[in-house]
Amino acid sequence: MVAANNNKPRTTAFMNIHEYQAKGLLEKFGVAVPRGAVAYTADEASKAATELGGSIWVIKSQIHAGGRGAGHFANAPDDGGGVRLARTDDDVRAHAEAMLGNILVTKQTGATGKEVKRIYVEEGCDIASELYLSLLVDRDTSRIMIIASTEGGMDIETVAEETPEKIATVAIDPATGIMPFHTRDIAFGLGLEGAQIKSAAKFLTAMYKAFIELDAAMVEINPLVVTGAGDVIALDAKMNFDDNALYRHPDIEDLRDEDEEDPMELEATKHELNYIKLDGAIGCMVNGAGLAMATMDIVKLHGGSPANFLDVGGGATKERVTTAFKIILSDPNVEGILVNIFGGIMRCDVIADGIVAAAREVSLHVPLVVRLEGTNVDLGKKILAESGLPIITADDLGDAAEKVVNAVKEAA
Repeated sequence: MVAANNNKPRTTAFMNIHEYQAKGLLEKFGVAVPRGAVAYTADEASKAATELGGSIWVIKSQIHAGGRGAGHFANAPDDGGGVRLARTDDDVRAHAEAMLGNILVTKQTGATGKEVKRIYVEEGCDIASELYLSLLVDRDTSRIMIIASTEGGMDIETVAEETPEKIATVAIDPATGIMPFHTRDIAFGLGLEGAQIKSAAKFLTAMYKAFIELDAAMVEINPLVVTGAGDVIALDAKMNFDDNALYRHPDIEDLRDEDEEDPMELEATKHELNYIKLDGAIGCMVNGAGLAMATMDIVKLHGGSPANFLDVGGGATKERVTTAFKIILSDPNVEGILVNIFGGIMRCDVIADGIVAAAREVSLHVPLVVRLEGTNVDLGKKILAESGLPIITADDLGDAAEKVVNAVKEAA
């Protein structure tokens, strides 16, 4: 996936789904996909292969991460990745048993990996060539962008960096939607010819329709394959959706696999908190996405590293603030906390009450720096001062960042 500004956290959350779920949705709109079936046990995998028929099957681990084929299992790093070919029923069973219940490590999961709880058994495909195709919302143009490349099956970010001339992009005007000339441009850019162009046009038009009607944020087909017969088929599929649109699609929301989501981010979502875990040591709790970004930047400026993005919103309650505090402290990497609140709609005394309640409940064990400004700021500061807790107050954002970074260093 190629998108602008991917290094910055987003206040909009995206819900991912598994490959087999994405293919099921796309197929309903006419996107060509191989036949397959999901399995949770080796017996189910064997039955699926028998029902699919044929003499070759692909057994695919289903986790929310890319690079499955090039990954390895933590308990058997030399036995093969998370995508394997099977030519007999014994192969199907062996691969299913090797995958299910084991930890698959890929470049996207990190060293901890993810447990494989389901697999996808898919019929074999006569692959003549592998291509890349995706649809996403481009932030620069505010339009849906088609991205295509002849380098299918590869990391598209690497292709973009090393051989950008092999990537074709087309922006779709929302007033017209996808048009025949769009599909022809992409087909020609992929080097397709003859009947392949017609097949690609049908495929891309159906893919765009699915993207629009399902309120998708991204659809990625990698690889998109051309078969020996000239058909264009989605050999893999990834989709994610803007959480803000899920109320219109309860059927898609039902596809959510909470086992694949970060527990802290999941808990935050339940309490209407915008939380994204990062790799640093200083937990941040802020109201407002812009202020949260500025807070993270100034922590970095003073030599610290933010452990999270957390926006409690403009109308947070004492209970929500308490929950936010607990979520931050549940991260074992957090060595200090910076609370930065500008009280407009949000009152500083509510924030102070939540901070005190949470700090007492979880037995605060790391330095805590609080900067309050705005509505009821004097009352908020009074609550903090009279709490009896070792809370460090700050006069402004720069002062707060400097104090929390220094406090973490001193506590180390």
